[in-house]
Amino acid sequence: MEKQPLPVNGIYDATTLGKPRMLVLGLQHMFAMFGATILVPLITGLDVSTTLLMAGLGTLLFHVFSKFKVPAFLGSSFAFLGGYATIAPRLADGAANTEMLPYACLGVAAAGLLYLVLALIIKLIGIKKVMKYFPPVVTGPIIIAIGLGLAPVAVNNCQNNWAVAFIALALVIIFNIYAKGMLKIIPILMGIIGTYIVCVLVGNVGGAENWAIDFTSVKEAAWIGFPVAWSQTVFGGVHNWSYAVSAIIAIMPIALATMMEHIGDISAISATCNKNFIEDPGLHRTLLGDGCATILASLFGGPANTTYGENTGVLALSKVYDPRVIRIAAYFAIFFSFCPKFAALINSMPAALVGGISFVLYGMIAAIGIRNMVENKVDFTKSRNTIIAAVILVCALGLGNGVSFNLGEFHVTLSALAVAAIAGIVLNAILAHKNEDDVKGIDKKDEM
Repeated sequence: MEKQPLPVNGIYDATTLGKPRMLVLGLQHMFAMFGATILVPLITGLDVSTTLLMAGLGTLLFHVFSKFKVPAFLGSSFAFLGGYATIAPRLADGAANTEMLPYACLGVAAAGLLYLVLALIIKLIGIKKVMKYFPPVVTGPIIIAIGLGLAPVAVNNCQNNWAVAFIALALVIIFNIYAKGMLKIIPILMGIIGTYIVCVLVGNVGGAENWAIDFTSVKEAAWIGFPVAWSQTVFGGVHNWSYAVSAIIAIMPIALATMMEHIGDISAISATCNKNFIEDPGLHRTLLGDGCATILASLFGGPANTTYGENTGVLALSKVYDPRVIRIAAYFAIFFSFCPKFAALINSMPAALVGGISFVLYGMIAAIGIRNMVENKVDFTKSRNTIIAAVILVCALGLGNGVSFNLGEFHVTLSALAVAAIAGIVLNAILAHKNEDDVKGIDKKDEM
């Protein structure tokens, strides 16, 4: 009989899993990020294959800068959607604004440079001086907000067909809790495959319309295609420097939001893996990797990259934290970016299936934030901690589309999560030296 992998202290050692299992785990991570990653190009008009290629290359670049230590996958960032809509809105007939998209991409590349600036500042002044502004009472609620903020997306997808969503969710839970050996650590992949098969049998074979999968785009898609169109890159599509400057000024400020999200994501991954990646390999290295990945992707016609919460959820479920598994997922993404038919096949997954899978992943992220505060013994009997957490959560979950304001002639929007992070950081700094025993108006002499 084949020897089954055994967890050590509840965590699976990837070195004992073997190459076949590692490949399957990598494939699971690629499936987990796929739905959200291709949604950004579908909204903006960017190319799906280019997006896949840049997600893979960006992830590998991130791993190089982070010394191959952080098990993070980089996919499409939703934070820049407002920037794309401002600079390159879709045409009246709904077609992609291919003329202006390269200018929007240039603005995103410029935003990526701000990551490099912050990374340099952290390197020069030291991580301890920076991280005093990001204690667990700040990062914990931010991590919770990341998960809960994504929850409505999962529910909206589930509403397309709750039965399909329930099957996907049930399969993930069953495989994660009751399965043995390899099946126990690939619950997401098994949930996707199992639910997809059920949809085909019930919808396409059984005739239930609301379960059926449309394979038209899969049949029409080519088997092989080059994922980058030169005219859609910054190098081949930017000719008017007036447009270019306008795009840079309009989109660069969005990086203030995404950098805050980056810190929250790295904190979440650290809490999941029980390792302090903010100190080793260092926040300056992860920021550098994220920034360079975003610059690379946007220059060649892809969306901005960001560390992905979906994959953090997969880490928590599988308990395999080896970064090599993430790099295998990146190789898969690069390989399949040259196959439009595969992209069409994945895109054919019912929204409810994606919702059912996301249901548990997003919840896991929120749970990680709670665990982060518990393990760091955040004392909520102190009013300052309660206030900081309360303000972060209400800002992140209550502001909806964020806060918009004009910066000169340009309209800038900060995401709700960015506003929450800024509010938490400012409150933590203001209340840093507040002592619960110091109550104004009380003199010790009066107590005698």
